[in-house]
Amino acid sequence: TIFTRKGNDILVDLPVHFVTATLGGKVEVPTLKGKTSVKIPEGTQHDRILRLKGIGAPALKRTQIGDQLIRVKIQIPTKLSAQQRELLSAFAEESDLSGESSGEGIFNKVKNIFD
Repeated sequence: TIFTRKGNDILVDLPVHFVTATLGGKVEVPTLKGKTSVKIPEGTQHDRILRLKGIGAPALKRTQIGDQLIRVKIQIPTKLSAQQRELLSAFAEESDLSGESSGEGIFNKVKNIFD
């Protein structure tokens, strides 16, 4: 099942490559009226909901139409080449994602701010 109805809104899970989620970009998403292009903002997080106004389901006995909700599902590669692994490791080190590069963990960094 591609679509799930939530009242007048239509929900669809959209797989997005982690690079697109990080850098932003455009992707195609299925709607009840066909495919449309959607902008993925830079830094989009897993399970973020994007809204397309007015392309959901019609309300019963009303002229009101719901929205399409797009739940972003970040795709993480399961296999990396040696070069991809090296680039991601360099990124992590430069970004100090682990707190281990400088030998100082995140808790010590926060503690040192207040000392």
